[in-house]
Amino acid sequence: MPLGADRYASRADTLLFLGCVGLSVAAMSLPDTWRDPIAQGLRQTVLAPFLALQQQTGLLAAARAHYDAVVAQRDSAALAATFLPELRNENVRLRSLLGLGTRLGWGYVPAEVLHQPEPTNPLTFIVSAGRQKGIRPLSAVVSAEGLVGIVASVDAQTSVVLTWAHPEFRASAVARDGSVVGIAAPHGAEGPRVWLLELQGVLYRQQVPAGTVIVTSGLGGVFPRGIPIGVVIGPAGEEKGWGRTYLVRPMIHPAELSHVMILTSTRPAGSDLRNAFTVPDSTLPNEAPPR
Repeated sequence: MPLGADRYASRADTLLFLGCVGLSVAAMSLPDTWRDPIAQGLRQTVLAPFLALQQQTGLLAAARAHYDAVVAQRDSAALAATFLPELRNENVRLRSLLGLGTRLGWGYVPAEVLHQPEPTNPLTFIVSAGRQKGIRPLSAVVSAEGLVGIVASVDAQTSVVLTWAHPEFRASAVARDGSVVGIAAPHGAEGPRVWLLELQGVLYRQQVPAGTVIVTSGLGGVFPRGIPIGVVIGPAGEEKGWGRTYLVRPMIHPAELSHVMILTSTRPAGSDLRNAFTVPDSTLPNEAPPR
């Protein structure tokens, strides 16, 4: 395109620009008694729409900033409200764990639940305490509610905990009043049954009513006596052989835990911890056993 056809490079625009520059220099050289009335007149006439538009633009920008701030505050409040029940539950659980530590007095190491060692294995988890803190394999892992599991392997700084839901978990168990003895084991290896326990090996002539609290018996030298395991919710089904099997609802689900306590070997194997856990003698189940 020729240079003369461009309006920004035309002679008329150049002359207009020079004229504006000349008027600006002349206006700046005027005395204040003349310059101020002329400027005021221009603001009230020619520049009035532009000044009003500028004012509206400033108001809109301030309103937009205020709107963004209100939205951010609302989103923060909604997010805080979403996590508030979880924070309250965690606070209550930590307070309960501190109370358990006070009642135990000694012979334990607090630890934080870190994560699962394998993404596909929800039946074990890693805790932030290991060999340097005196943790040894087969140490009992507890929460304020009761038995969580047992230490399977130990590193210098961490340990792998095998929960009560793991197929290899076993614990010698007894009713809290001592009337029934048996073996606590997982009810199933997959599906919803994996989150229930069984009380196996109960004598055929003995009846265990629903709501009976089951605790560790202390036999075998692994778990001290008196750690709550769960609550009987009914027979497991068809009776076979000379023993009965009962379904037990565990005291605590592993997914609810953020901190645990690991009982160390400094505690005597024959110690009784029934007074350390605040569990009623009988607890009614909240749900029926699965069919």
